[in-house]
Amino acid sequence: MTPLTTHPQTTFAELGVRDEIVRALGEQGIEHAFAIQEQTLPLALAGDDLIGQARTGMGKTFAFGVPLLHRITTDTARPLSGIPRALVVVPTRELCLQVHGDLVAASKYLQADESRKLTVTAIYGGRPYEPQIEALQKGVDVVVGTPGRLLDLAQQGHLQLGGLSVLVLDEADEMLDLGFLPDIERILKQIPDQRQAMLFSATMPDPIITLARTFMNQPTHIRAEGVQGAATHDTTEQFVYRAHALDKVEVVSRILQAEGRGATMVFTRTKRTAQKVADELAERGFKVGAVHGDLGQIAREKALKAFRTGDVDVLVATDVAARGIDIDDITHVINYQIPEDEQAYVHRIGRTGRAGKTGIAITLVDWDELERWSMIDKALNLDCPDPAETYSNSPHLYSELSIPTEAGGSIGGPRKSAQAAKSQDGTRISSTDSKRERPSRNRSRRRTRAGEGATGHLETAADAPADPTSGDNAKASDGGDDSPARKRRRRRRPRNAAEAQATAG
Repeated sequence: MTPLTTHPQTTFAELGVRDEIVRALGEQGIEHAFAIQEQTLPLALAGDDLIGQARTGMGKTFAFGVPLLHRITTDTARPLSGIPRALVVVPTRELCLQVHGDLVAASKYLQADESRKLTVTAIYGGRPYEPQIEALQKGVDVVVGTPGRLLDLAQQGHLQLGGLSVLVLDEADEMLDLGFLPDIERILKQIPDQRQAMLFSATMPDPIITLARTFMNQPTHIRAEGVQGAATHDTTEQFVYRAHALDKVEVVSRILQAEGRGATMVFTRTKRTAQKVADELAERGFKVGAVHGDLGQIAREKALKAFRTGDVDVLVATDVAARGIDIDDITHVINYQIPEDEQAYVHRIGRTGRAGKTGIAITLVDWDELERWSMIDKALNLDCPDPAETYSNSPHLYSELSIPTEAGGSIGGPRKSAQAAKSQDGTRISSTDSKRERPSRNRSRRRTRAGEGATGHLETAADAPADPTSGDNAKASDGGDDSPARKRRRRRRPRNAAEAQATAG
């Protein structure tokens, strides 16, 4: 296992990366390689298989993306032909879009041949098949996709995997947690044996190690830091409070007014809670969006775009939906509900304190969550098994998090959450935060068998409810005129033909 140095100053140019890639990265302000990139690139550029282990925010995307682009564009023996040459498999749609965007930016000046530029395409579920199939038919050099949609298009014959020379599995531990391992194994059976393979993961559970052994050829394991180190890294200051469920939104509202607070992520365990918290914060005046599984893919993408561009500075998300949100400027992470285990805690707080910057992680533990929290605390050696009881008016909350003393439960007027706002083209994303107007269900009409009202008097035309299909509410439903009230007539059905004849006579 190769140890990593800290704060490397080696440039991508010094590592031997193509000038076109160096130029594209430089335009984004990226010149020096992070630790995992500095150790990974020499091996990856040489074509070796490798396993990169590092928490979120350590630069894993360019650790595999840069050598991937370099190799497929410098392989003179196999020129690019429009059949996918590299495949990056990721667990979620959000991560798919993030990796796709990074590779597109890094390949800005790369040519597939003299007549066309190198193409990178995203393949993922939640969107129509037709545009993705059309892109594959036109010719693609690099494919980034989620397992289900990749396997589906491959089985239909639209995605050709026989020409791959580079395969990358990103966030492999998350793919295991989401149950994608069988799909991954089916994909691996369709790719050539002679290809370079790279696997990146924050943690290395046994099934991932077994998977790596089956499809990789003597991989080098490069590890940035262990799980415990990832949870207690120096760049993120962690606070844990015991908070009551009914007071948590009040607590979060105060935290969002802390000095120096920038882009903030709020994590929940359930989709329903995520939307509920987003709506309540929006009502309190905060610029907030939500990302969770109950939202359509278009709505999720628009919420993420709004968060990246700063249109909203608070994003409420579930663990799965948050995968792939790669933003370096997140200052605060708030665990509104504690995660299921220590691995999820590591991933959550890894959203802040990235790229050498500092961050703050706050965890709110309800009374019924104490047992689970003690397990997380023990597993990660956080030394905080019994968090301090904290309320929205607790002095230590204000002092420890630099919250102004005048901060209250809201700021300004209520805002529409990102899911309730209309997009620029006028399409409504969602209306979950607006209360629907429901028709009144209060009905005063009660009738006895003889037409006698429940109050004891005989029901008249004036007592009868209005006909909802008529615009004239003064007319009785049976008479249709303005005559005085009359007792309703009762008719009895004859029992047989003889009785009917007698009645008629």
